[in-house]
Amino acid sequence: MSEQTAKPYLIRALYEWCVESGYTPYLAVRVNAKTRVPTSYVRDGEIVLNIGPLATHQLTMDNDWILFNARFNGMSQEVAVPMSAVVGLFSKETGYGMAFAPGAEEPAAPAAVEAPIAPGAALAPVPVEASSAAVTEGQSQDANDTTPGGKPERKRPALTVIK
Repeated sequence: MSEQTAKPYLIRALYEWCVESGYTPYLAVRVNAKTRVPTSYVRDGEIVLNIGPLATHQLTMDNDWILFNARFNGMSQEVAVPMSAVVGLFSKETGYGMAFAPGAEEPAAPAAVEAPIAPGAALAPVPVEASSAAVTEGQSQDANDTTPGGKPERKRPALTVIK
């Protein structure tokens, strides 16, 4: 039995808050081999997706995957994002949302495993320039940045913690 985390529940709650408030929910994703997104929109290994009701069709968010269909340059495409790849969800209009640490565990197929929540993740404004399309460019880490021990240094979005 796998350990349950709050991450998928928080993502669904933030999505619901955005939609009920009339805001556009944006999903920040660290792209990996399991993530199915339009690769032409991926920048530095990350992508930001508009997952609002007007931009998606058949959106489902379970504890392991976020699945939906969306149009990219007029072509319908299926998008599949493992919860472990989600690094944030925020409102386009206000910038408020939550950042998460990307997970180390990767699901093999829809319905596998999700990542733990980053300690100290909090609601925060995130400046965003976005288009009305289903995708915007995300900001990411430079894969060549390393710590003194040789491990890649993970840069996190600049967020302000609100208490």
